[in-house]
Amino acid sequence: MYDVYTKPESVEMFKRTGVLSEKEIEARNEVKWEMYVKKVQIESRVLGDLAINHIIPAATRYQSLLLDNVYKIKELYDGEKMAKIASNDLIAIEQMADYISAIRKGVDDMVTKRHIANRKPDERSKAIAYHDDIVPAMEEIRKNIDALELMVDNEIWPLPKYREMLFIR
Repeated sequence: MYDVYTKPESVEMFKRTGVLSEKEIEARNEVKWEMYVKKVQIESRVLGDLAINHIIPAATRYQSLLLDNVYKIKELYDGEKMAKIASNDLIAIEQMADYISAIRKGVDDMVTKRHIANRKPDERSKAIAYHDDIVPAMEEIRKNIDALELMVDNEIWPLPKYREMLFIR
């Protein structure tokens, strides 16, 4: 999108109307790229921090409660009855483990991609790397967090849930 400003016809129009010189257009464009990179960089750092320090601990806490419940059911019942009663908890425990692992891996991958992007030689190429590599990584992390949000008990979940935010006045 920002490349439109530096197209020859755009530069010519800005120069002809006396609005901006070519150097001014390039400078403004560079600032726009840099602002985009900074914005996504901050968002990705916050997402990583929330995922590792808030979401995963809450999910593992809830997972532990489910495990305790399964062990208590196992103490009271055996065999087929135990399996029937505890089956939903066991499925949830495994699903949560998959989501937690995906979030950890996603955060690690996102940090690596951010390090690679930050070594790019100019702001435009950094912005493209952030757009093409880091934003999709953030979306994947968020998808797994959204799945956990639906599973973890409201009392344990550390952030407002989507449905709660819909009714904030």
